[in-house]
Amino acid sequence: MSWKFEIAAGPFGFTEGPAWDGQALLFSDIPSSRILRYDPDSGETTVYRENTHEGNGLMFDAAGRLYGCQGGTDGRRVVRYEPDGGVTVIADRFEGRRLNSPNDLAFDRRGRLWFTDPRYGDFRADMELEHESVYRADPQPDGSWLLHRVTFDTTRPNGLLISPDGRTLYVAQSEYGVDRKRELRAYPIRDDGSVGDYQVLHNFYPHRGIDGMCLDVDGNLVATAGWNESGPGPLLYFFSPTGRVLATHPVPFDRPTNCTWGGPELRTLYVTVATGHLLAVETERRGFLIYPPAL
Repeated sequence: MSWKFEIAAGPFGFTEGPAWDGQALLFSDIPSSRILRYDPDSGETTVYRENTHEGNGLMFDAAGRLYGCQGGTDGRRVVRYEPDGGVTVIADRFEGRRLNSPNDLAFDRRGRLWFTDPRYGDFRADMELEHESVYRADPQPDGSWLLHRVTFDTTRPNGLLISPDGRTLYVAQSEYGVDRKRELRAYPIRDDGSVGDYQVLHNFYPHRGIDGMCLDVDGNLVATAGWNESGPGPLLYFFSPTGRVLATHPVPFDRPTNCTWGGPELRTLYVTVATGHLLAVETERRGFLIYPPAL
């Protein structure tokens, strides 16, 4: 079935990190360091937050609190955006060294926060860590978070997901260049929160791999990947949990960056793209989100 994407908002600078709040769609405009809010009822887009330090991925926890990755050089942290306008830092250092550029995040059903910490671009002189890893932040009774390094074999990890049953960590390994790996990986999650050896579910090399991902209610992965400069072009991929390609849908703008579900039944798929647009398409599928649950 061919999908008809509509332009919901934009273009802005470079859109990323879509997150549904139950009534409207929040998304990041990275160059302007803003979170924008698109209201599908009115069609209006307003500024929700400013000064996000080139904020990228956004995600709600089970209680409906908004968290985000601030990847700019003056941020380099994962935060919670408080209702009163304040910001609570969840993680900004590992073993005393500043994080690289937190990119994307996901919650599991136990309230643990998982995030990727790559460094994209050519400027790497200020990096204090010698690795680009996935981390797990565990909430503590006193309100603090205990940070654990989870992967020791990633370079440029980008989007990530936790399977609905909490047993699998999906990671987009997306490093560009000759002989660099562009893979969708599945890591088994052990009882203690560490992960085992990964399985490659899909190899995108030599073309553009996955940027961002979301899940449907059946545990299938929806992934944004591809570009106009090579390969099959910009696409939305639907993968089964074992990596079988269930469907692909061409995206009308280059370099789709991320996606999430919205609408009262979580059947609307929202897609951000590097051209600065927010796209929307009505689907026959139904999404899965930690928050808010579908009505």
